[in-house]
Formats: sequence, structure tokens, C-alpha cells
Amino acid sequence: MFQAKPLTFQLESSRVAFAALYLQGIAFDHYTALLRFDPNSPVLSNWQAFAQEFSSKFGVFDTVAEAEENLYNLQMRNDEQFTTFIVRFEKEAYETSWNYNALWFALRRTLPQRIKDVLCLAPKQPSYDGYKALITQIDQRNSNWQSGAAAGNRTTGAALPPNPAAWLLMG
Repeated sequence: MFQAKPLTFQLESSRVAFAALYLQGIAFDHYTALLRFDPNSPVLSNWQAFAQEFSSKFGVFDTVAEAEENLYNLQMRNDEQFTTFIVRFEKEAYETSWNYNALWFALRRTLPQRIKDVLCLAPKQPSYDGYKALITQIDQRNSNWQSGAAAGNRTTGAALPPNPAAWLLMG
């Protein structure tokens, strides 16, 4: 941000003031205490001092470990579209620098059973992008199947199977 507007953020104090606008909770309380009780603190006028102070007190110490924990706790909701979910997943996954096998395992673990049921019938994809494309296709076909089931499948008049797994793999 500072490089995009070099004139606006020419002064170190303007960088500090801008960043302070985004402080919340205890970090904001710490900033206001500095303003009130130590107004000459270099933390309030020097960007490096500000960044050091706030990252050491309130920053994430191990971003990789935090991303791994977030991935472990992540689950795709049954009513969620995969195309929406993958954005949340990859936000964390790219922080980890995991290889394809680790990403494949982590992604599969987060998926709802309706997608896993179909994946077990499909051939394993040779790439992570291929795996995501397959899951996207399964999810879209599942949505189409559910829409047809909800509408009583009036368009074809054919009965829908109770388990859509085989139907989802057909072209």
C-alpha cells in the first residue's frame, strides 16, 4: 500500500497513522494507551518501530503452523458450493507449501460425504488442478441432481436414483 501511494505515505508517521486505523481489540487499546501516556514514543512516529512493537505483541508467530491448524479445522459445509469453499481452503493451503499428496489428503478430508461418495468411484487425478476440476464437476452435477429431485425431475420424467453417485459420474 505504501509503495502504491509514495506521496501520501512519504512520512513514517503517516504510515503508522494509517495502519493504526485497522487496529482492533487489545492492539487498539495498546495504541491508544501509547498515545495517552507516552505520546513521544517512537512507536507512534516510526514505521519500523511500530511494526516491530505490534507484530511482536500481537502478530502471528508461526504463520505456517496457524495455516496448518486452520486447514485441520476446516470443513466444507454440505450446502456450500465447492467453488466458494476452495477459495477458503487455498488461502490456508498456500501458506503451508505442502506438496500435491498432502494437499490432496487435506482437501479430501474437508469434503462432505456426498462428494466423497462419488470420488471413491472416480479415477485418481494426476494433478492437484485435475483433482479440483473433478470435485467441481461432481459438486455441480450434485447440485443439478438435487435441483431435479426437488423439482420432481419434471424435465425428463425419469426417476432419479436414491444415491446419485453413479448418475454423477455419467456424462
